Amino acid sequence: MPDFPMPSFIAIAACVGIAMLIWDCLEVGRNDAANLVNAVFGARVLSRHKAVMIAAVAVILGATFSAPVMETARKGIFDPTVLTIEKAISIYIAVYFVDTVLLYGFSGFGMPVSTTACLVFELVGAALFLAGPENVQWPKVMKVLSGIILSIVISGIGSFLIMRVFRGAIRDKSKDRATVFLHGPWISGAMLTWLTWFLVFKGLKNVSFVKDLKALTFDVHGPVLVLFFIWAGMTALLSVALILSRQRLNQYLFSATAVLGMICLAFAFGQNDLANAASPGLASLALWQSGSGPTDLADIASKIPIPIWALFGCGLLMALGMFSDYAQRVTRAAINTGSQFDQVTLYAPGWCKAIARGIIRVGERPQSLAPEPSLTSTGKKVHYDALRASVITGVSAGVIAYASGQGIPVSTTYVAFAAVLGSGAADRIFSRGDADTKMGRAIWVVTCWFLAPVVAILAAGTVARIVFHLSAVGIIICILLNLGVRYLFKRRSDRHEQMHHVEPATKEEGI
Repeated sequence: MPDFPMPSFIAIAACVGIAMLIWDCLEVGRNDAANLVNAVFGARVLSRHKAVMIAAVAVILGATFSAPVMETARKGIFDPTVLTIEKAISIYIAVYFVDTVLLYGFSGFGMPVSTTACLVFELVGAALFLAGPENVQWPKVMKVLSGIILSIVISGIGSFLIMRVFRGAIRDKSKDRATVFLHGPWISGAMLTWLTWFLVFKGLKNVSFVKDLKALTFDVHGPVLVLFFIWAGMTALLSVALILSRQRLNQYLFSATAVLGMICLAFAFGQNDLANAASPGLASLALWQSGSGPTDLADIASKIPIPIWALFGCGLLMALGMFSDYAQRVTRAAINTGSQFDQVTLYAPGWCKAIARGIIRVGERPQSLAPEPSLTSTGKKVHYDALRASVITGVSAGVIAYASGQGIPVSTTYVAFAAVLGSGAADRIFSRGDADTKMGRAIWVVTCWFLAPVVAILAAGTVARIVFHLSAVGIIICILLNLGVRYLFKRRSDRHEQMHHVEPATKEEGI
């Protein structure tokens, strides 16, 4: 083992870790957090600026309830208690060196990728290469991996079934007074009920007030009966509100549920992804501040303090990333993939489009159930109606909140993208126009989801060995590699943007 001058190496590594934490939060905002506003922005319920501002507040609040997920990210994937502080801190900062590059590269090409998945597999790679396979908590890794896969399946199938039922009732009349008065209350009541159940009684189940409330209701009368009465009560209240508001509320009922779903999704995101992005840097800082030897590492690993002010600062940094141009690339591509418009501006490799055409030819290309494409009064495309936006945000928020309550870090990006595809398939958006391009893009995105973990494991493992064996020199080498690869990604992604997205992408016309 190399002879590190412990104070200097750990001090340098901790400072680099905090700097990379700041950088990583910006990258999370560019990619993962950008997907929080896709549904309401694509439906033109809110402008991107307003949606980002509201989502940022919800993310910060959600981060304060992220303790179980934070534990998984900082010490659940590998066992730091049997390592020296040098090895543990090398693993933590190696994660950031790789994560910032991966997220930046995917964002530049408009590809939604999971912060959670990247971070988990970076931790696996760094621990595997530096401490050996026996140090990796394989049961926990498999639990996280199965949770991610299961959440994607549930989100996709759930959004498809729910969208098909709701669309069958509403059709394309989501703003028609008679239709909304007939079906709006029970549909919106169902959305509010599942958001209440998943977000409060699953996502916040460890909060003392929620525990007491759950003990008085669900534990006494059973979840089925309580949820039925919640749904019935909300349906009745919304019916009365529609009568009293006359013509006003029916125009904005589903828009309101879409915004509420976005807030819940952002809150759930704060419990998962923001906490995961912050944990390695905060763990590195705690190791430095402890000034302890290897024998005290077990206690440090189990009692790393997570100050609320630090999570608040991370939320602000992520919000800045959400306003960036690269974040708009991710938003534009994700919305166009699930758009009800016939012609879209998207890139998909030829082999992905060929597979898509083969899938489309198998079916009959039935008539689309989505509303006819339309423009706002200012000429902007409305890619979804508010009903579909409500389903996307509601299903995504429910799945993420439930996983957070179980302490499993799942992917907000994967879940939200699956909800876009599932609800789009229910609306039969792949039955007309550039269906092969949209489906080909979806195939390409999912393919990259499987490639990203492989890259994360190999890259993080290599970087961890460089940092550990070369000490401060290794950190400098990795910083230079990070900047160099980042520069390469920027040049290639900017050229890709000019080649494949001919429509100008301004801040408000980013679709």
